[in-house]
Amino acid sequence: MSIKPKLNRFDLTMIVISLVIGMGIFATPSEVAIKAGNAWIFFGAWIFGGLVTLCGALTFAEIGARYPATGGFYKVFSYCYHPAIAFMINWVLVISNAASVAAVALIGSDYIRPFLLPANLQNDLGTKIITITSVMVLYVINFLGIKMSARAQNLLIIFKMAMILLICSAVFKNNVTPVVINAVPHVGNMVTAFGLSLVAVFFTYGGYQQTINFGGDIINAKTNIPKAVFFGITVVLILYLSINYAYFHVLGIGGLQQTPALAAKMVGVIFGNTGYKITSIMIFLSVLAYVNVNVMANPRVYYAMAEDGILPPIFKKVNPKTQVQEFGMSFFIAAIIIILFFVAKFSEMLKYVMFFDTIGLSMAAVAIFLLRKKTKNLDGTGIFMIKWFPLVPLIFIISYWFVTINIFITFKENPYAALICLATYVVGLVIYYASTYKKKPVTPIT
Repeated sequence: MSIKPKLNRFDLTMIVISLVIGMGIFATPSEVAIKAGNAWIFFGAWIFGGLVTLCGALTFAEIGARYPATGGFYKVFSYCYHPAIAFMINWVLVISNAASVAAVALIGSDYIRPFLLPANLQNDLGTKIITITSVMVLYVINFLGIKMSARAQNLLIIFKMAMILLICSAVFKNNVTPVVINAVPHVGNMVTAFGLSLVAVFFTYGGYQQTINFGGDIINAKTNIPKAVFFGITVVLILYLSINYAYFHVLGIGGLQQTPALAAKMVGVIFGNTGYKITSIMIFLSVLAYVNVNVMANPRVYYAMAEDGILPPIFKKVNPKTQVQEFGMSFFIAAIIIILFFVAKFSEMLKYVMFFDTIGLSMAAVAIFLLRKKTKNLDGTGIFMIKWFPLVPLIFIISYWFVTINIFITFKENPYAALICLATYVVGLVIYYASTYKKKPVTPIT
């Protein structure tokens, strides 16, 4: 018996907004300003990033409608390409998720560091100490079986949107004196500056790809999916442009380049030093909530892979008393800690995360062309189909390849970084074939 769709247009709109608005908007504008060097490239990157995100969300919505399978990317890659490619990409995305959590944890540490550590630790080492300590505390809490409720997460997204609107209100404060700091111009040509600016922009707009999991759950999908995605991304784009204009209005490009704890700085403009401290603490707690959810969620991906026999059975082991995947969670925490030992700066972490994500997401988007051929029987059945095909997915794919190339070019400063990224993909293939080789029946000798 098939399950009836239950999500309406408003539900999906809120899901899209919730998936996209994370913690990045409170830190990444500083990185975008550094790479952009001027206001035109800065705002151009945010507008272009929003339009590309809309194309991506629509593309993944049709993928989800055509292949509504639990397991999202893993199942789609396996169906459209090959199980080995599916595992390799998802293995890398699992590592990328750990790096992404580490990157967001670094954001929180930058906010709270001035209040916790002495002057001699107001540096990358201090940020690393706070980040690793925070992750380990959450690890212990989760190990005991304590979970965060869905209600707390809903309150968190409302808090984030309220925080953005509060920051934007700085524009209307009459006695705000813009911070005059000369901007550092971009290095190289404008195309490179624009491409590198998009790295942090795409990171901040990320999350929409999870619409792949809701294709079969939407009431009147053909009409509601494009409208919900359009409204959701439009709300995000307006919020992001508004907060970035507020940052720019008060700090200027030069101030943006030199202010990592942007949200606290902006609220401090409105409410003074007390507002600065309260906001810093609240951002840090929001970061902990984000990290905590990922610590609970990501081991479940390992569980699914272990069920398919790709990862060892130990990843399926659950403590019957606490219902905690102890080994899977420990593996995820270990990946975060190892990454933090090698990379302590948010900007450096961002390059690794987005290198993996741009390759994985663009390959996932290419699957729409294969799916349209494999599922022609679904055409005209009422499922959602992209109106301007193939233009919409091509805009997304080409834009992400453009960013991938720009990231790869920056790796020339550190060739080991490129080797690490490529080696991660190779390790995924090795693990897959080693796991499947064991399952092959042995032919008896006659």
